[in-house]
Amino acid sequence: MKKLKISDNKRFLVYEDGKPFFYLGDTAWEIFHRLNEVQAQRYLINRAAKGFNVIQAVVLSEVNGIIEPNANGHLPLIDMDPCKPNEDYFKHVDSIIDFANSLGMYIGLLPCWGYYVWGEKKIFDENRARQYGRFLGQRYKDKGVIWILGGDRPVEGAENVWGEMAYGIKEGDQGSHLITFHPYGGRSSSEHLHNAWWLDFNMVQSGHSRHGNSNYLMIKKDYELEPKKPVIDGEPCYENIPVAFNDKNGRFTDYDCRMAAYWSVFSGAFGHTYGCNDIWQMYDGKHEPLAYANTLWNNALNFPGSYQMRYLKNLMLSRPFTTRIPDPSLVYGKINELCYGADYQAATRDGTPGVKNATYIMVYRPLMCYISVDTSYIAGDKIRVWWYDPKNGIAYSSPIIDNPKKRFEGLWNYLPWHDDIDHTDWVLVIDDASCNYPAPGTPLAEQV
Repeated sequence: MKKLKISDNKRFLVYEDGKPFFYLGDTAWEIFHRLNEVQAQRYLINRAAKGFNVIQAVVLSEVNGIIEPNANGHLPLIDMDPCKPNEDYFKHVDSIIDFANSLGMYIGLLPCWGYYVWGEKKIFDENRARQYGRFLGQRYKDKGVIWILGGDRPVEGAENVWGEMAYGIKEGDQGSHLITFHPYGGRSSSEHLHNAWWLDFNMVQSGHSRHGNSNYLMIKKDYELEPKKPVIDGEPCYENIPVAFNDKNGRFTDYDCRMAAYWSVFSGAFGHTYGCNDIWQMYDGKHEPLAYANTLWNNALNFPGSYQMRYLKNLMLSRPFTTRIPDPSLVYGKINELCYGADYQAATRDGTPGVKNATYIMVYRPLMCYISVDTSYIAGDKIRVWWYDPKNGIAYSSPIIDNPKKRFEGLWNYLPWHDDIDHTDWVLVIDDASCNYPAPGTPLAEQV
């Protein structure tokens, strides 16, 4: 597997050769614990075919992870001691990581769930954390992994333990892999760890609390921090999980998942993580369902949201990637004010902040309605306008037209054409016609 690193401008992840890496993650917290090798391979093949390139998984998992054996009958630790790893368990972890790597996917590897460091099930102190981290770092130093410490618990009071675990990992893998931190719901790693020497990029968990959850505000806040670090939403609303964990509120759908994804990426995130309530826990009908899981994991593999995430990845890689910036000033109208509603228009472009030198503009609007865009940010004399469908990745083009290049004359009102009354969200893409970019969603040749 190619090594990953932070881009020179500190906004993105890229491969060693500088080519862009759009982090498209899926959430499989329980894969090492609940699935046997054949089941895990089935899951991974499905995700690779859908364009996912990161699988987020936990070694010492959340659901009775150190007291209930895995699918092969093995516990991860001897006597629940993190300094005594069980080789049989870790051979199973090895096989899953190796198979994911063979499919071109990285494992976003959580050493343990958060409550083993913080809270009622704590088994780590600073010494044990460092030894365990060193063991993992050495074992997986040559594998395609991204380290994710944390696991849905606060940082406060455990900073030193996490720091020692990170130190052990760095000792073991000789600093060859990136590290981040998965925070508590509604929080960001930046709140307590932004300046931690070991934190390579920030991760937020926008969570499952409500429809139209404004994760763009969390991304915006972290994007503006100094020193600059990339940021991603590592746990937005899961498809098919009850809103606020209450079935009376209904469940999040693929529409909610798309909204969270486009809002976060267009607001500055370098990628995005999808999740499904039935898949994170690998619900099999034999274990107690958590968070009202109601579909067997193998039947949930093809929920619509899992198909649609690839279209975001394809879109972002169809235009210059590492020069992209968030820019809400592109959109005109009061609806663009920072609001806690479901019609926030997120806008992004390439170029320099404060300078009108873009070669493309993208605007995502969750509701099918007019979008007013200032095309003066594009310097070219001619523009091409596209409508991109985030449900199926199809791009519809208009003829090339003149670019007025003045603010008020450059405000264009466009309405997508579609006979699907249930069709809600769209992406407006405006290109400098002289760049001859391919249709949105078609890979840009020099980035492949």
